[in-house]
Amino acid sequence: MKKIIKIISKNFEFLVELNDSKTSQEIIKKLPIASIANRWGNEIYFQIPVYSELENGIEILDTGYVAYWPPGNAFCIFFGKTPASTKDKPQAASPVTVIGKIIDNKSLPDLKKISDGDIIELRIVE
Repeated sequence: MKKIIKIISKNFEFLVELNDSKTSQEIIKKLPIASIANRWGNEIYFQIPVYSELENGIEILDTGYVAYWPPGNAFCIFFGKTPASTKDKPQAASPVTVIGKIIDNKSLPDLKKISDGDIIELRIVE
């Protein structure tokens, strides 16, 4: 069953539709989660209290995808090129599990306003 969650930071809210992966289900069980944002090019990532194995790992993603990065127990939001990108698509540092996507890509430019050290939250949409 797909679930909608929201990402909140700096008075911005982004809705994300999570897929049916095992990792997504584990994340839902842990919500709400608050963490500290990190930037890597046009990727925001932050540690979450979820420990999951890689599922169908990929490195090159579409803009607006969210993923879980097992080596850092990190929730990742891809909204443009990263330092690893060789073309126009975002590229993860190493394989990630795709767990969903941002519902409205019009909100992607607001993600550029989130900086290293900002508080970021994940909450279930009621």
